[in-house]
Amino acid sequence: MKRRLLFGERMLLGDGTEPFNTVIPFRLKGTFSLKDIQHALDQLQAKHPWLKAIIKHDEKDIPWFEVSEKIKIPIRILAQKSDIDWLEESKKEWHKTFNYKENGLMRFVWIKGEETSEMMFVFHHCLCDGGSAMTLLYEFLQLLDNPSAEIGLENPILGIQDVVPSEILANRRQQLKAKFIGRLAATAIKFIPVGKKAVDRQSDYLVHWKLDKDTSKELISYCKSQQITVNTFLSATVLQVFKKVRGEKAFNKVSCPVDIRRFANQIKDDHIFAFGLMIVVSANQKMNFSENLRLIQASVERKTAKLNPYITMMVMESAHDALKNFTKLLKHGKSSNDCMFSNLGRIQIPHQYKEFTLENVFSPSVIGPLGNTTTMVASTFRGEMDFAFMGSEGYLPYVDALAIRDEVIKTIKKQIEYLAVS
Repeated sequence: MKRRLLFGERMLLGDGTEPFNTVIPFRLKGTFSLKDIQHALDQLQAKHPWLKAIIKHDEKDIPWFEVSEKIKIPIRILAQKSDIDWLEESKKEWHKTFNYKENGLMRFVWIKGEETSEMMFVFHHCLCDGGSAMTLLYEFLQLLDNPSAEIGLENPILGIQDVVPSEILANRRQQLKAKFIGRLAATAIKFIPVGKKAVDRQSDYLVHWKLDKDTSKELISYCKSQQITVNTFLSATVLQVFKKVRGEKAFNKVSCPVDIRRFANQIKDDHIFAFGLMIVVSANQKMNFSENLRLIQASVERKTAKLNPYITMMVMESAHDALKNFTKLLKHGKSSNDCMFSNLGRIQIPHQYKEFTLENVFSPSVIGPLGNTTTMVASTFRGEMDFAFMGSEGYLPYVDALAIRDEVIKTIKKQIEYLAVS
């Protein structure tokens, strides 16, 4: 089984020399055997063919996922020294390239303790997005608790034809529209001035924090009272905080991924897939925080309604010849947004199992070579909101990242207190 990488997957893959890795850390309380962990990973591969995929290039140097029955997910084991080992190991895993021609695109880390263990899925980002990763975690825990658990078989995506409905893909008008937009974008990209060298990233960092259950609950109540989503509240918070900390260096732009599964029901929760949609939000500098919440909520709803995953994919698939110029623009062009902000929302994975307890799922972290690395990921597990904030000194100094963390916490508590008083 094989399939050609889509445009977005090729962009994330690059030439293979620079890592673009996603790390999914979680903490379990219990005792585990290497045999049971390996069995669970083997069963994941039995369900999901692309977890056994390597990448091969054809005679035109086009990369293809190709399933190899020889591939097993490697496990790295180390002794637990502290409860933040996972933070340091996450950063190490960011910088380890995948030898995807021989060893596949996923690996596993087990930080082994006596009573608790931290474990991590590590994926090349071209293989898997956050939604897919959460499904894999859910299935892995089922299998670790019960080795004979039935998790079914994935009907894998074999190309754009499995995502875009045939009546749209074969529509002549839609084809011409996609090619026209694709050619227009490819031509424009050629003439956008970029520097000769990419920005020097310097050292990368990961900042992690949590909101306790009470604060998380009160934040959700605040959002309901204002008739806005938690995602909008957090986006508005990030915009305000960047402006306060960065001053004139702030761009007043935050890019927010949108799960394609909301629009393309052909892509199921258990599909291994890494294509995403994106919107950009900004604040009105003349408005206060509450006014901006309503402004941003309206903007998000308007922009989300206009998203068309099918024509977007068709446009991108018509522009493979522009990939080199597009990648160069991302790497060498000037940064134009403050950060990427992604909220996975509530992680709906059970925490109590027969043989162990899932104590924590930490927000995923990801870092790659395509321009500004500044990214904030939020998620909620067992009622606690969790944040992973990653970046690089060359884009956002670590001291500013710490200030942004502190201001995000302060802004959230300030708004909650305002609700309590009012």
